[in-house]
Amino acid sequence: MTAPAVPQRLAAPAPGWTDTVDVVVIGSGIAGLTAALRLRELGSVLVVTKDVVASGSTQWAQGGIAAALDPEDSPEEHLQDTLVAGAGLSDPAAVRALVTEGPDAVRDLIELGAVFDKLADGDLSLTREGGHHRNRIAHAGGDATGAEIERALVAAVKRADDIRIIEHALVLDLLQDASGAVAGVTLHVMGEGQLDGVGAIRSRAVVLASGGLGQLYAATTNPSVSTGDGMALALRAGAKVRDLEFIQFHPTVLWLGKGAKGQQPLVSEAVRGEGGFLVDHEGNRFMQGQHELADLAPRDIVAKAIMRQMLATGKDHMLLDARHFGDEKWRVRFPTILASCRSHGIDPVRELIPVAPACHYSSGGVWTDLDGQTSVPGLYACGEVACTGVHGANRLASNSLLEGLVFARRIAAALAENLPDLREPAADGRVPGLVDADVVPQLQRVMTVGAGVIRSATGLADAGDRLGALIEQPAGEPGTPGWEATNLVTVASALVAAATAREESRGSHWREDHPDRDDAQWSGNLDLTLPGEGTTARPATAFVALKEASEGK
Repeated sequence: MTAPAVPQRLAAPAPGWTDTVDVVVIGSGIAGLTAALRLRELGSVLVVTKDVVASGSTQWAQGGIAAALDPEDSPEEHLQDTLVAGAGLSDPAAVRALVTEGPDAVRDLIELGAVFDKLADGDLSLTREGGHHRNRIAHAGGDATGAEIERALVAAVKRADDIRIIEHALVLDLLQDASGAVAGVTLHVMGEGQLDGVGAIRSRAVVLASGGLGQLYAATTNPSVSTGDGMALALRAGAKVRDLEFIQFHPTVLWLGKGAKGQQPLVSEAVRGEGGFLVDHEGNRFMQGQHELADLAPRDIVAKAIMRQMLATGKDHMLLDARHFGDEKWRVRFPTILASCRSHGIDPVRELIPVAPACHYSSGGVWTDLDGQTSVPGLYACGEVACTGVHGANRLASNSLLEGLVFARRIAAALAENLPDLREPAADGRVPGLVDADVVPQLQRVMTVGAGVIRSATGLADAGDRLGALIEQPAGEPGTPGWEATNLVTVASALVAAATAREESRGSHWREDHPDRDDAQWSGNLDLTLPGEGTTARPATAFVALKEASEGK
């Protein structure tokens, strides 16, 4: 029997309407909205978002945004901390762009209207998080930084009459010309109105800022819209995806019990930055001796230490102690976390907080150069969907908001220099495919067990086989649930392929059958592409993998 192939394009009705703009921006978080605000000077801009404009992952960011804003800090020190966290796979040029352009980008964000917490003397209140050797995390509302940044950006976009927004819309696939270059997008607008159902929008460029893939896993800090749509769309268009095996599992997610599924409450790393510490059920501080920064070690080290302690003690969670903060500090510095804990029956002022790792962030994604250009002409990417080279094998805490901000600005600058002409879409002869929407819970279980925090060749092979079996289930009618399920299977398959190929442990990729970091064989990036039509390999092997040396990129 022929094994199922990852769909080469989504099965969908033919477009019932068309439109034309200069640039389509997919996503409405910090990356997408920053890009839109910068690109409006070049022509017509359309922002497409799956939910309402303020519903993306940015609003959930608690800790803050990292930048060398303190006179005693420097971009060079920020660069070094980022490179260390990236475990040898970060691109130094990309990191240098981030840390040198970051401070001015944050200041511009403040001028736009974002209000950050300040000290009594009026200076920004800066804190530390894991992997940072300086206080360089600017925060807002105590632990509601993402929500404040999103508020300011949404307000600015809504003041801009020349930026159009389509909410409740899922972008399906790229329109491409005969050479494969971008000619626009197809999308489905949910609900009724002037633009409802499937349509086509022609454009000169497309900016992917669609966020991450957290819904691949049973427990995640990501919202329900994070179904890997942008990465799947890029793969189907022939784009190169890099280092997708590096999924960051946040070490301190509020543990809600064995049966908890979906989006879980985050307990920000900033709690440990302010002096909170991890203990096991006997009260032992097990991070001591694990790393020079102990409880403030990079996230991969803390997550692995928690998992080891859980395995050693037979417990399904560890504990975070911040009782010494007292009531006032909890109310002022961490009001969101305090309310979240109390809503689940935990009072962190008087009780230990149960925590366990959960899927948080994809350090890899659609490969881009320093200007956000992907391997597909006219397709740009920024934010979590992109692999700019900043994060390497493990993201340094609070670099994500800064990365979205800086590289969105770089994309706008690049397009100001060379905005492509409008291209003519070519006929798409690929056979469409669709996965059954009902497979998502099974897929999440498969990924959690086989490609979660701890991985092995056996577990990954089983995950690949199970993903193949999910594709074999008959698909229903085209619609958002089926399209999202297809995107999830596509990205899950790519992730399993990458995790299978990288036979070492590095950063957030932990192979128990290859427990050591192997610089001799694996000090390079792993790129994946989806082959053209005709492949009959199962999903987890239906990718062309290419390892590139990190040196001289």
